[in-house]
Amino acid sequence: MTDNKIGAYDLVAEPFHVDFTGRLTLGVLGNHLLNCAGFHATERGFGMAHINEENCTWVLSRLVIEMEDMPREYDKFRVETWVENVYRLFTDRDFAILAADGRVLGCARSVWAMIGMNTRRPVDLTSMHGGGINDYICDRPCPIDKPGRIKVAATEPAAVIQAKYSDIDVNGHVNSIRYIEHILDLFPLEMFRDRRIARFEMAYVAESYYGDELSIFLEKCGEAEDYNAEIRKNGGETVCRARVVFRENPE
Repeated sequence: MTDNKIGAYDLVAEPFHVDFTGRLTLGVLGNHLLNCAGFHATERGFGMAHINEENCTWVLSRLVIEMEDMPREYDKFRVETWVENVYRLFTDRDFAILAADGRVLGCARSVWAMIGMNTRRPVDLTSMHGGGINDYICDRPCPIDKPGRIKVAATEPAAVIQAKYSDIDVNGHVNSIRYIEHILDLFPLEMFRDRRIARFEMAYVAESYYGDELSIFLEKCGEAEDYNAEIRKNGGETVCRARVVFRENPE
């Protein structure tokens, strides 16, 4: 049963998916995680195509990624994913990122809600398909901390951008991974030369759309290379909050 509950997907760090250090970018890794979540759900009958037929869709609420190392150019690696918990309105999904030799490169946690496509209101997961999603709850532990609360006190934005064509996904709003990339673009290139992103947390609050003005606020937390960020749209509503923790690169 455990094997049926865990999805395993083999991937390659393509040259156009790595940055100037030759390592996979966090944005691409995030896309891989979300794709693997979709594969896992689809194979078990609760993927997007299935629930869209019932006028519902999945919405990502929280994502935290913690990495010891990143795959290098042309490296083969594997993403494993499983459902940790199912609540009435949310479900927890975990990930492990493994090198070709089985070494654990990192782990991730995510929180998802299912909403009605017309109402935009949460759907009771325990009643969908007779609660069938509960059959895939797995007791495999995830060793990283769950996402915490993020607060940003900065009053002046570090950058202001407008949501453009390349930001918009098939649902018609700014893609969840694009927010990660916009936040990382705030840091100078030197930050990524000698350091790695050890932990990245994202809390999604609201959707934004083509043409929205996105103000990105950033502040350093304490003495460590630890930063909080917040994106607000059109001068007011918070769209998402993030935490970025840098550490020295492994040899």
